Amino acid sequence: MAEKTEQEKRETVKELVKDARICMITTMTDDGRHVSRPMAVQDVEFDGDLWFFAYGDSDLVAQIGRHPQVNVAFSDTRHKSWISISGEAVRTDAPAKAKDLWSPALKAWFPEGLETPGLTLVKVHAETAEYWDAAHSSTVLTLIGYAKAAATGRQPDAGENETVRM
Repeated sequence: MAEKTEQEKRETVKELVKDARICMITTMTDDGRHVSRPMAVQDVEFDGDLWFFAYGDSDLVAQIGRHPQVNVAFSDTRHKSWISISGEAVRTDAPAKAKDLWSPALKAWFPEGLETPGLTLVKVHAETAEYWDAAHSSTVLTLIGYAKAAATGRQPDAGENETVRM
């Protein structure tokens, strides 16, 4: 298989993010602990920025205000792919953007819709991404590969693994 170009790697990340949808975003507390919480990426075409709705007084928003470097991790076991995106997060109070990103499902977390007091956006600008994509391997072949690796002491072929600058 030919080596992928950086643009092809970026396109792979874009497709994997689109399929995964739910992620864990990791921030840092003032005392240096990492904290992760589940978040839903808003339904926009991934162009290097990930968008999330949050409450302005949440720990997430406070933490990115002091330590903007975050990690966003996706696990899509249905498609056998995993993505880890490192980037810089910022709170963005942009009513027009919020309106563009809003979907009715968000009312479960923000009951008054776009009028919910304290509603804000968090934008994560991706700097690097690493992904693992084993979608083209069947589960049986993957398990056989792991068993073979255990027997031979070699690392299993876990599919495509790339790191890309966004």
